[in-house]
Amino acid sequence: MAKPIPLEIPPHDPREEVISRLRQAPAEHAEAILAAYDILQGLHDRGVLELVRGFIGSSDKVLEIAVETAKTPPAMRAIRNLTVIFKTLGEIDPDLFNGFALALPEAIVQAKAEGMNPPGFWAILNKFRSRDLRRGLVAVNSLLEAWGRDFFKGARSESKQ
Repeated sequence: MAKPIPLEIPPHDPREEVISRLRQAPAEHAEAILAAYDILQGLHDRGVLELVRGFIGSSDKVLEIAVETAKTPPAMRAIRNLTVIFKTLGEIDPDLFNGFALALPEAIVQAKAEGMNPPGFWAILNKFRSRDLRRGLVAVNSLLEAWGRDFFKGARSESKQ
């Protein structure tokens, strides 16, 4: 009759694998480790690590101050206003907003250059011959009309009563 072959599996220690990987890591990742040391040294030189250490040490106090500040009416209005701004930006077609964003720096440069010698009355009237100016006025006028309609919405309903 056949005899069973004894099978003895040595116990597996997961720490041994981790220790082995740690021993090999400096050689395999030398450049990354050196880069990390450079970053750490830069943070240390600029006092960022001290700031982070202080923040962690007093995180409860910092959080308490932040919560108390957020409870104030101006902070709550600011948070609500930011929410409205983000909602509004989300409603604008990116292509339209991109056109506005690209035109703004150009307009500021032009206004600064022309502001050194402000145009006379007839020169301003002459600007109204520009189709681009009239297009811009239509856009601004539409914005002002919509804002006026919404801004005084409550006042109209109250005056009718």
